[in-house]
Amino acid sequence: MRKRIYWLLPDLGSARRTMDELLLARVTEHHIHFVAREGAAMDGLHPANVLQTSDLVEAAQAGALIGSGLGAAGGVAAAFAFDPGSPAALVIGIAAVGAMLGTWSSSMIGSSTPSRRLKRFERAVDDGQYLLIVDVPRTRVSQIEALLQRTHPEARFEGMEPNVPAFP
Repeated sequence: MRKRIYWLLPDLGSARRTMDELLLARVTEHHIHFVAREGAAMDGLHPANVLQTSDLVEAAQAGALIGSGLGAAGGVAAAFAFDPGSPAALVIGIAAVGAMLGTWSSSMIGSSTPSRRLKRFERAVDDGQYLLIVDVPRTRVSQIEALLQRTHPEARFEGMEPNVPAFP
């Protein structure tokens, strides 16, 4: 399991130095993400992608849940209406189709919705600061925090999330 740590850095130079220090501390680039205002220089940084900056994952999960529930309800109604040979297979099949359609349609909406987790950083990012999002194993959280506090007094620790989504 990993924890997601947030730091605000004042400028591009500080962000680059932080990136280099995290790489030297053996945090892989795949787990280091930066968010900056639109049009800001991101040379030498690993920018956050749509999985970190939108509500895509949460929307897809909600869509799967709602779609499968509605599909199951539709499957039960269809089983009563058509008297199929295997009502359980019909209910499961329609629930699966509902889950797929719900996931697809909700993820389309979620990918265009800014992340609720990053909402609190909007003002700082708009003012030109760089947001560092780093996912570290639970056993290394205190080590990485101490490294950043020691080497970057200009940076501001902004908290952590206890649970990092599985794939972003």
